[in-house]
Amino acid sequence: MSAVAEACWLCDRPLGRRVQQHHTVPKSKKGRTTVSVHPICHRAIHANFTNAELARIGEDRTALLERDALRKFAEWVADKPPDFHAPTRSRR
Repeated sequence: MSAVAEACWLCDRPLGRRVQQHHTVPKSKKGRTTVSVHPICHRAIHANFTNAELARIGEDRTALLERDALRKFAEWVADKPPDFHAPTRSRR
């Protein structure tokens, strides 16, 4: 039986060695549900949204990707290897 690589919730690339859990609704806003993401994708989410915005959006990945900066990030990172790392800038 072969293992299927789990995909990142944000960018849909296969996950690598380093995986983080993103609270779709921040813990500070009583969120409990988590999704697996690459560290770079996790930083990109938090660089582009406040906790209040994330609490309103919740588990709606499509709504996150409607923000131009995050959509461009997802397009840029799409062909990178699973463990790719680069600095993340805030674009709020």
